[in-house]
Amino acid sequence: MLLQLTSDQEFFRDTTARFLDEHAPVGELRRLRDDPAGFDEKYWSRGADLGWTSLLIDEDRGGGTISGQGLIDLTLIAYEFGRHAAPGPLVPSNVVAAALDTAGTRAQAALLADLISGSAMASWCFAEPRPNDGLGVVTLEARRDGGDIVLDGVKRPVESAAQADHLLVTGRTESGLTQVLVPADARGVSITPMGTVDLTRRFSVVRFEGVRVPADAVVGELGRADALIERQLQLAIVLACAESVGAMQAGFDMTVAWAFDRYTFGRPLASYQALKHRFADMKTWLEASHAIADAAALAVQAGSTDANELLSAARAFIGHYGTELMHDCVQMHGGIGVTFEHDLHLYLRRHTLNNGLYGTPAEHRQRVATYAIEREGAG
Repeated sequence: MLLQLTSDQEFFRDTTARFLDEHAPVGELRRLRDDPAGFDEKYWSRGADLGWTSLLIDEDRGGGTISGQGLIDLTLIAYEFGRHAAPGPLVPSNVVAAALDTAGTRAQAALLADLISGSAMASWCFAEPRPNDGLGVVTLEARRDGGDIVLDGVKRPVESAAQADHLLVTGRTESGLTQVLVPADARGVSITPMGTVDLTRRFSVVRFEGVRVPADAVVGELGRADALIERQLQLAIVLACAESVGAMQAGFDMTVAWAFDRYTFGRPLASYQALKHRFADMKTWLEASHAIADAAALAVQAGSTDANELLSAARAFIGHYGTELMHDCVQMHGGIGVTFEHDLHLYLRRHTLNNGLYGTPAEHRQRVATYAIEREGAG
């Protein structure tokens, strides 16, 4: 990140970086390839002790920030997650915690405390399968039946659903969008693992077939959760952008080091003009990605009116040019860059997976165009 950080923020980020260096080295990431969860519970609880799960939560409920800007502080962690290709449900855990902090009931406060401590996990069931896989499309049915809410529908992909104790489900009622907190082991809930390109992140298809929960499981107001869901989507996109930029930075740094260490015809690769031009392009894309990710995070933190437009611009730019950068990194490494034994693919995988979450770059480009047309029409 290119933000001007305070000494406390620098220390906070450095603490997470050193923790991930020790507990999520490349060898551990490779070992976790066949692990059902992709991470260890003790690892996650220790991360929670470092503040990974509490930055978006009010101090009165056990949370707290480093700088007074919790989302900005959290992007520092997301950036390090990308730079280390680290495991753990950072985005969904914080999105659910923030939702409960904003609109949760007194009865849901106990779960919030457990999420903050890392003793419990939760995930957000938002995206849906084709043909309803567009950005923000919600068709899962949530209907009132007496004193209960009944859910029917499918959500995919859902991160760490198999490890979650509760699922925050976004559904649609006759009067609008609704969110319901559902125990992961509730009757009618089925969780099916999906394949993923990332070595350490796990996703599932979650089906809800006549799942019945009491009305007090609703988070916020029944049929009036649009603003809450929009905020959650903003948080998720900000964190995904920061994580993707971290992965880009790791890939770029690795490639620069390789180009100076690798010699051909008695000269380092970095000395060839053709590669210098490519590095110049890559550096431009990387610095611009840092800047636009930071700008989007600051806009969301401040609640700016242009936050959604900046978010979509960031998501589209980082998705497109980050892919170009990562592919250039692979090509500059030559044959070794496409082998499993080399570490570069870990960061390529993280960036590639992020590109398919919370709206594709193409969908976000369309959103930016829509905002521009609306602005021109209003003028």
